[in-house]
Amino acid sequence: MPSIASTQKGRRGSRVKLGGSILALVLLENGRQIRGRMSQLSGNGGLISLENPLDEGIRVTVVFHLGITSVRCRAQMLFPMWATKGCLQPFRFIELPEHSRVGLNRELEALMRSGATQELEEAE
Repeated sequence: MPSIASTQKGRRGSRVKLGGSILALVLLENGRQIRGRMSQLSGNGGLISLENPLDEGIRVTVVFHLGITSVRCRAQMLFPMWATKGCLQPFRFIELPEHSRVGLNRELEALMRSGATQELEEAE
């Protein structure tokens, strides 16, 4: 049986550029809530614009709405990048329920069909 890492190699899904049009809430384990805006999003994770960076590797809960789909799932923050205003912090989903994954992929496909900017990613 192939490992998860080996099944994820190769071509990954499209990443849709949202330009900060989707509001998001990042819930920390200590109960703190941080507001941000989604800059990019894919079925694997995304890039969120925050006022201040979060530590790389911490686990959070990310909450956002995209179209008719509401997503609330666990994610891991990755290394932040400074931007003109605040920072852009990538994250990857670590516990995305199947119904949320289906809804998210449906909404992302609808955005791509409507002409949203997208980038195709290659696995490392």
